[in-house]
Amino acid sequence: MLYHVSKKGNDHFEGTSDRPFLTISKAAKTLQPGDTVIVHEGVYRELVSPARGGKSNYERITYKAAEGEKVLIKGSERIDRWKHEKGGVYSVEVDNSIFGGYNPFEVEVYGDWLEIPDDRKLHAGDVYLNGKSFYEAVTLEDVFDPKIRKKGCVYGWMAYARLIPHPEDTVRQWFAEVNDDTTVIYANFGDADPNHELTEISVRKACFYPELTGMDYITVKGFEMCQAACTWAPPTADQPGLIGPHWAKGWIIEDNIIHDAKCSAVSLGKEISTGHNYCTYTKRKPGYQYQLESVFSAYEQGWSKEKIGSHIVRNNTIYDCGQNGVVGHLGCINSTITNNHIYNIGVKREFFGWEIAGIKLHAALDCMIAGNHIHDCVLGTWLDWQAQGVRVSGNLYYRNDRDLLVEVSHGPYVVDNNIFMSEHNIENFSQGGAYVHNLIRVYMFRQDVLNRSTPYHFPHSTRIAGYALIYGGDDRFMNNVFAGGYDGDLSYTNERYFKGTKDYDGYPVSLPEYIDRVKAQGTGDVEMFEKVRQPYYSGGNVFFKRAEAADTENHPVINDYDPELSLSEEDDGVYLDITIRDPDDLKAENGHVITTADLPMPRIVEQAFEAPDGSPLVFSHDFNGSIRGTVPLAGPLEALKKGKNHIRLF
Repeated sequence: MLYHVSKKGNDHFEGTSDRPFLTISKAAKTLQPGDTVIVHEGVYRELVSPARGGKSNYERITYKAAEGEKVLIKGSERIDRWKHEKGGVYSVEVDNSIFGGYNPFEVEVYGDWLEIPDDRKLHAGDVYLNGKSFYEAVTLEDVFDPKIRKKGCVYGWMAYARLIPHPEDTVRQWFAEVNDDTTVIYANFGDADPNHELTEISVRKACFYPELTGMDYITVKGFEMCQAACTWAPPTADQPGLIGPHWAKGWIIEDNIIHDAKCSAVSLGKEISTGHNYCTYTKRKPGYQYQLESVFSAYEQGWSKEKIGSHIVRNNTIYDCGQNGVVGHLGCINSTITNNHIYNIGVKREFFGWEIAGIKLHAALDCMIAGNHIHDCVLGTWLDWQAQGVRVSGNLYYRNDRDLLVEVSHGPYVVDNNIFMSEHNIENFSQGGAYVHNLIRVYMFRQDVLNRSTPYHFPHSTRIAGYALIYGGDDRFMNNVFAGGYDGDLSYTNERYFKGTKDYDGYPVSLPEYIDRVKAQGTGDVEMFEKVRQPYYSGGNVFFKRAEAADTENHPVINDYDPELSLSEEDDGVYLDITIRDPDDLKAENGHVITTADLPMPRIVEQAFEAPDGSPLVFSHDFNGSIRGTVPLAGPLEALKKGKNHIRLF
């Protein structure tokens, strides 16, 4: 059946094109497997909670915005009865019934791994003036006399001192007083009159999110969705989002514009029954331990590819979110996140925690993250725990605080054909990775992790095979270009950052050599392995000026000039400039197209670098889809010519 929704409709109608429903929620209660609803132009202020899902890829339930029409689903309500207080400050008292039982001005942004603010409460609500979100003030007095709250924090291994509003935003602050029946909101609008502008307050926790789990095979296409008061989504808790399947299988989220989620835009994450912020609430065990327990709990409850995951998130524009563009733990398995434009994630810096990134996935088993355009984020992509069988391919990263972090995983995972153009490019707190045909502009950072033993799985399965620490090494770097960046000082650098592969000096270059070094330790058990670095496999990497090769590098190509890398955003797209004296400068001796056969399997997991269906990987195409030559160029771009190249990337 085909149904229609229109702002001219009525929920008592039949939902036909002549007699459409008024709300999407009415359609959500009506649709059966195989049905489609077309939503026509207008602003729909509702939380769409599907009553049922489809049965298979062939019997989906589909929600589509009408072709060529602008359809907005908002988690906010417009308020135009503000009372003037003093200066730019206005107030409004709203009845709590407007929130439908979820008052975001009372609900806290709170949970495991949230670090700041640590001296006050931060809430899920927000105030918007002409679409721009405000900051929550510490006290009511701060609304009348705005101040920058100058507080920084230590961001792990880096000094992170930018967790403050930009000066031009200091006036845009709000404060709420929640009472039994009403909520009073004070906001400083500066020179604007909120009763003559588009002024909104968030009232709903999501825009499109099932209340119940198990709503499989749903497609959401072509909408603009924004201003949801979703709260903090760590891997040890329920992971809400502005939109998401809420623990189901086979969703397609495509061609949408998604923005202004308080925390996460798209959630492919876990649900509440497998743990909910137990570390924060009890302090009985560290979050690390509860995270292990959540994996086992999920498996006992049926976590498998047959029941969960296999989602598609593609061709969306996602921006201005506090925590994530896409988040997921456990529920993201076997999913693809492709051709999305993700930017301005975490840059408001109203709060800080260890779960903030454009894409943040835990247990990304057999996932594909490809063709995404990710910039101006605190962190571009963060793969944390059990990144096994995942491939990060053909993405463009720039102006992020950091581009890619892979943490406490054992592989096999693949990072290929990406362009990393921020100041800090790759941070590797894992083992078992294969980095193939990437362009790495400046820095990498590598670190062992010997205090958290994390799981790995049987190939292409959720079944846990064992645990291991991160001993360092067991990485493969093939046919990458290390540009060496620039000579200037960078604010976060320390001795562990390196340009090129220099940090792998002295590592064994094969598994037999590694085993010989372990044997040379004499008799013993785990202590023997702690003293020996795992192998470093390499071949065909190209190093430009200021980038250094490891002393064990296999067939490196060393160039003494600067390729003059730069990126520009022009009217018709994003362009890369790179200067090459001769394309042969990017060709290695004995160079060839890299395949699975060139990538020794990880020592711990013993799973081949292969596709989720078990077929071999062949890196025969470059970033733009061009076929590589018999002796390919290193890096992600095959069609480079002598001199300056000006190449359109997106």
